Amino acid sequence: MSEDVIGKVAALPTLENDALKSLWRELFGEPAPRKKRDYLIPRLAWRIQELAYGGLTGKAQDRINRLVRSKEKMKPSSSRMKRPAVGTKLIREYQGVEHHVTVVRNGFEYQDRTYRSLSHVAREITGTRWSGPLFFGLSRSSK
Repeated sequence: MSEDVIGKVAALPTLENDALKSLWRELFGEPAPRKKRDYLIPRLAWRIQELAYGGLTGKAQDRINRLVRSKEKMKPSSSRMKRPAVGTKLIREYQGVEHHVTVVRNGFEYQDRTYRSLSHVAREITGTRWSGPLFFGLSRSSK
């Protein structure tokens, strides 16, 4: 990498917001998006390097475009947990005590109280914040 490109990229975090937006207009030929510095700086760094050394190869860009098209064709997946059917009993042993939760129409019933979410129930049981679906084994940790 040439010293000039390294210097420009290294200086980005020290620039004021107005200077970053001005540089964006200069490099991209359009107004900067209304985003935070953490969004603008890496994209400006990429653009500086792209202009100095060239962008993606045609082959790489074609591959990205194919992946985007195939992703758009895929059925969108919901990030939300599928709620168990009403009447389902969830059982979890925690610190030697077995806890029973029943799925009801308007939430989850635990010890004769109704909670809006499993996370509220998990917090009631543990005294700390938990992902309810994770605590009851309905989802897996991403780790």
